[in-house]
Amino acid sequence: MDPEIHELLRNVLSQGRGGPESELASRRLMEHFGSAGRLAEASLEEIRRAGRIPPRQAAAVYWALELGRRASSAPLRPGERFNNSRELYERYRGRYFSVHKEHFVSLHLNAKNRLIREVLVSVGSLSTSVVHPREVFAPAVRDSSAALIFLHNHPSGDPAPSREDRECTGRLFEAGKIMGIRILDHVILGHDDYYSFADSGLLAPSSAAPF
Repeated sequence: MDPEIHELLRNVLSQGRGGPESELASRRLMEHFGSAGRLAEASLEEIRRAGRIPPRQAAAVYWALELGRRASSAPLRPGERFNNSRELYERYRGRYFSVHKEHFVSLHLNAKNRLIREVLVSVGSLSTSVVHPREVFAPAVRDSSAALIFLHNHPSGDPAPSREDRECTGRLFEAGKIMGIRILDHVILGHDDYYSFADSGLLAPSSAAPF
């Protein structure tokens, strides 16, 4: 049991006043869910039952978790500039931290790498998100995009790319060359880390073969 998460939960449950009841409820929640990530996936009713706490306290925990998600998610807004993969991870990780399916997002950028708009291309299963190049490039062409960045989450929390991730990225990279639209990066969002195809050297023209 993570002592820091346990202490945070105890303070939320007791509104900072401490006490044995909030201590026990926090311990029950941590023992039941095992981690902050699993707790963040729980419904209000699941929190109430697991902690054996009144609805008011369950709601306090639930909305504290929701506030944390919102605070840790600050996606790019139209006109904002893309800088690096770390920034993308930090700005988008909170949005997908507790979702159960893979979401594949395409960021449409202008010639100065500023966001035109964000497009949700696909919502997949627990472990895969099926993406076809036409679903990616049709809206990108309509927006006169000069470049694209792809983001998708791994619900498992492990950002390591699968064989399907590599093959999909390779297809999109090649399609982008044909369409004249640059693919700047594909970032896989994990719970505690991320994977960047660009940072790994897999999006340079000379390194297309490793896909």
